[in-house]
Amino acid sequence: MVSEIEKLKREFLEYLEIEKGSSLKTIENYEHYLSKIFEHGKFKDVKDINDNSVREFRLWLNRQPALHAGTKRIPGKTISKKTQNYYMIALRMFLKYLGKRDIKTLSADKIELAKTPERSLDLITASELSRLLKAPEGNDIKSLRDKAILELLFSTGLRVSELCSLTNDIDLSADEFSIRGKGGKVRVVFLSDEARKAIKSYLALRKDMEEALFVRLAGETSKEKTGPLTRRSVERIVKQYAIKAGISKKVTPHVVRHCFATDLLQNGADIRSVQMMLGHSNIATTQIYTHVTDKQLREVHKKFHSRK
Repeated sequence: MVSEIEKLKREFLEYLEIEKGSSLKTIENYEHYLSKIFEHGKFKDVKDINDNSVREFRLWLNRQPALHAGTKRIPGKTISKKTQNYYMIALRMFLKYLGKRDIKTLSADKIELAKTPERSLDLITASELSRLLKAPEGNDIKSLRDKAILELLFSTGLRVSELCSLTNDIDLSADEFSIRGKGGKVRVVFLSDEARKAIKSYLALRKDMEEALFVRLAGETSKEKTGPLTRRSVERIVKQYAIKAGISKKVTPHVVRHCFATDLLQNGADIRSVQMMLGHSNIATTQIYTHVTDKQLREVHKKFHSRK
């Protein structure tokens, strides 16, 4: 028989899907985190969630070994504070949901997150970015497709999943289009002249009937079939051209997204506008970029520091 807390967990996950519009991946993660917490505490009822049981779980979690690729232990390392916080965020969301339903249990406010080191940005220089965008050479369909992918990533700041969801009926007569991002939220992104030109050149050579904007080409895989490019395929394409451009750092589609954001801020865009263009629900997520883009502070330092 299903316990009361398992029943409430299922209803909470359904609430995330239907009411909050969360992605299936997010729901899958929340289910994993909550199941671990309930399993460790042997919770059968929401009354079992209390200060003591949460503290015991956090202590146990903090001592768990870090795993490489999910299986092999990393000697001397334990689960990161960031990963530990994912569990606590899931529990806090669950408790908030119970509070909305007036179900008596531990207050969500009692769940505090562990302090984590400030996140650092993976960035490439303007020169490296320029070399990356110029790396696809030639007028064959693969080169033109890959050029369009790179230009579009930098022009729009799209997430790789958003790029893969685009269809070939994109309106190239306009300099903007709408994209449905995380949580089903719609935002507007903007096309540069370079991106528009690259997409037009690529589409002019397309002969297939696929709906996706970016597709696999015959011969690219062992299947010898076309079809929409996957996230992994786009990541491999970006990596391939980064190596070709002589960039020693690890370059991913997300690094290009970082470049998009920092380029806007360095050229005077305000943080709120960048937040909207990136599709961040919380401005705190966007503020990470200000640490590397504050030109004014750099100029003040240059002008006034050690000027004897």
